[in-house]
Amino acid sequence: MLVTRRCLTRSVYVLVLGTIMLGLGCPLALAEEPIPIVVTIPVLKDLAEQVGGQHVRVTSLLSGFENEHTYSPKPSDLVAVRKARVLFEIGLGLEVWVSSLVKNAGSPSLVVVTTSKGIELIHDHPDHHPSKSAPHAVSGGNPHVWMDPDNAAIMVRHIADALVAVDPAHAADYRNNQAVYSGQLDRLHKDLVERLKPLSDRRFIAHHPAWPYLARRFGLTVAGVIQTQSGAEPSALQLQALIAGMKKDRIRVIASEIQLNQKLPELLARETGARVVVLTTLPGGIAGTGTYLDMLRYNVFQLAGALEAA
Repeated sequence: MLVTRRCLTRSVYVLVLGTIMLGLGCPLALAEEPIPIVVTIPVLKDLAEQVGGQHVRVTSLLSGFENEHTYSPKPSDLVAVRKARVLFEIGLGLEVWVSSLVKNAGSPSLVVVTTSKGIELIHDHPDHHPSKSAPHAVSGGNPHVWMDPDNAAIMVRHIADALVAVDPAHAADYRNNQAVYSGQLDRLHKDLVERLKPLSDRRFIAHHPAWPYLARRFGLTVAGVIQTQSGAEPSALQLQALIAGMKKDRIRVIASEIQLNQKLPELLARETGARVVVLTTLPGGIAGTGTYLDMLRYNVFQLAGALEAA
């Protein structure tokens, strides 16, 4: 009975104190709600969480198993975008579906941030020259920029800048998180360079053009591409030419992706004796690749192992 009276007395005291503070214009501190953020692909979810920490709640529209080029938004995606304060995208035509999604959400206060800005682009067709009226972002630049850890550091900077602008009260946290994660990217970069040093033959065939940034950063060579455009099957003539080239140049590794159909890589492997290694361009696509750092490490180690074995 004594305990009950004490609890009641304490509750009344807190209630009275709160009323007095409110009357004096000093509201009691309330728990802060995290900033709702939407990202297009899982790599951006990981990067946004690394920078935002406890101050953000991030929803990724893709889970890691879908093809980012051909994704069809769901009704739940529309709801998520409508509630979000910030949307992070890669840009460069990767998410062709996102502009209509944002328009249909009808949220005028939504901040849309393109994280590929400022990255040195690789053009899939070197002989292509964009028109003066076309923006650089849609002039043929390959959109898979995040496969290079140095590019990921640029993307992290864009994310930090956006969060500081939206939530300046926690600017110090965002900048500190950015610095810590950039250091992790740098250390992983050095580890992967060391892992690839012993390789003498660094050539491989890519299932689709997802790997030029990784190849440029780590001194690898994409010797050919099976599916040059997402959703477009190569002709029989193109496959024959690719098979003949692989045999002639003795290319023994094909890098495929878990998000794509494995029929064509397996066909080429049967015809040429090459080894297929299945990688992922999105965190979470394969067990053990839940973060961006894990994904990058997995891809490079798997590819290095296949090249050594071949």
